[in-house]
Amino acid sequence: MANYFSIMLFVLTISTGLIWLLDVLLWKPKRKQKLEAAGAATQLDLDDEVKHRIAPQHPVAEFAESIFPVIAFVFVLRSFLYEPFQIPSGSMMPTLLVGDFILVEKYSYGIRNPVANSILLETDKPLRGDVAVFKYPENPALDYIKRVVALPGDRVIYRNKKVYILPNCQAGAECQTQYQEMQKELVSRGEFSMGPYPLDRFVEDLSGVKHDVLLNFRAPDMSSMFHKQASTSQNDEWIVPESHYFVLGDNRDNSTDSRFWGFVPENHLVGKAVFIWMSFEFERGEDDFLPSWVPSGVRFDRLGKIPGASEIKK
Repeated sequence: MANYFSIMLFVLTISTGLIWLLDVLLWKPKRKQKLEAAGAATQLDLDDEVKHRIAPQHPVAEFAESIFPVIAFVFVLRSFLYEPFQIPSGSMMPTLLVGDFILVEKYSYGIRNPVANSILLETDKPLRGDVAVFKYPENPALDYIKRVVALPGDRVIYRNKKVYILPNCQAGAECQTQYQEMQKELVSRGEFSMGPYPLDRFVEDLSGVKHDVLLNFRAPDMSSMFHKQASTSQNDEWIVPESHYFVLGDNRDNSTDSRFWGFVPENHLVGKAVFIWMSFEFERGEDDFLPSWVPSGVRFDRLGKIPGASEIKK
């Protein structure tokens, strides 16, 4: 849906811009000539109403002139700087809740063609711990949001609800030879639930990026359904290909992510989620007469930066 809106906004910007340009270069000079001729014939100063009757501006050109600056500003802002998104599911709880409205920094992972999403200008690459928005690899018309856990060349294991990473060895650097477990510290139990089951909330240290995750120890790892990579022998082990990323939801037992469908190609990246600018509650009782999509409250305490790699130096 967001991609269709981008195309529509692009077409609207180009069409109104062309009409405005034609009016400035072709039609406005002709109107000016008519007014000058009328003024010379009458020897009077014509007021605006009379000028409009003598040489009226076409309604389409008038509309384009008034709306083009606004449309162009929105197009540039949304395509190259920041784009708003709404969180529709609980896969990123507790970091992001249903009803959160976030801003995504579009230029974080390159200045991109707003229609084809191809890179026009390189900027930065995703860091481990970034909360990234991307085109769902199995259906690029959908936008997904997850946390980047492993980078190109990394080896990653997800086993017994623990994340193990063996970072890619850079040329000339001292290389690790053993997988490193991403440490977790218990924060609370039962603050969140998954159906009838209470969830355990942990702070996970993802190579220096601390963020909250939820785990349901009553739920299996579903490793039999994990994405099987030919280059590894186990279902729960992966080697991240070049120009790809491995992503997980923070609500680990309620997230369809790289464990199940594989890796995110670099050309599917949209941007980095950096800020919650609004958060609505939608909690309603059965006897409430208002529809479920009408907010029941505002969570002002949630407004602010999104925990992740954006808070550490690159």
